[in-house]
Parts: sequence; structure tokens; C-alpha cells
Amino acid sequence: MEIWINPECSKCASALEQLDAAGADYTVRRYLDSPPTAAELAAVLDRLGLEPWDIARTKEAVAGELRLEQWDRTPAERDRWLEALATHPILIQRPIITADDGTTVLGRSTEAVQRTLGQDDRD
Repeated sequence: MEIWINPECSKCASALEQLDAAGADYTVRRYLDSPPTAAELAAVLDRLGLEPWDIARTKEAVAGELRLEQWDRTPAERDRWLEALATHPILIQRPIITADDGTTVLGRSTEAVQRTLGQDDRD
């Protein structure tokens, strides 16, 4: 299992606490220090069933500088969004957790983290 975190993020800290409490074996990727490539982001987004604009932090200063809110959210613009997220990883929502079975979640809730642990009661 791999978790992409920003160590200053409270949602990331909460997800790590849940993983530790469950005894999960995981690798931490500090994605601000080791940014994902556009290809890695595309693969993660495919597993999430989301588009890059769905995980973009549009309130960040760099988002304003890029005028991200004005960008088209269409398949034709997907690569532009991916490149922006790869170039400015602060724009990526976190934490993102990929379990060994391929389950991938945006771990902003307890329930999402539980899905990576096989503890989600929803089937």
C-alpha cells in the first residue's frame, strides 16, 4: 500500500493514524518532495474514476496564478490539467491511498481509508 501525503495536512495525519491502528503495511510518499509524473497521476485518476480537475485544490495561490478555475474541464484539456498537477503538486488533493489490490481512494474520510483496509461495510 502507498499513501501520498503532505506532512502538514491534518487529513493525511488522520489517514496515517488509521493505517497504523489497523497494522497496515504501507509506504509514504511525500508527494511535494517527490511529485508524481503526469503518467502516474493519469493512472491514479483512472483507478479513482476521477478527472484531474476533480482532485485539484483550486484555492491554492498557484491555482489563482494559473487561473485554474477558468480552464475547461473537458477531455481535450485533460493533459493540460495533468501537467499542471505534476508541475505544481501542491494542487493535488490528499491523501491518496493505493492498496495492494489496486483499490485507490482519496482518503479524506474515515470511510475512504477503511475501503483500502477492506473494512468498509458498504458492499
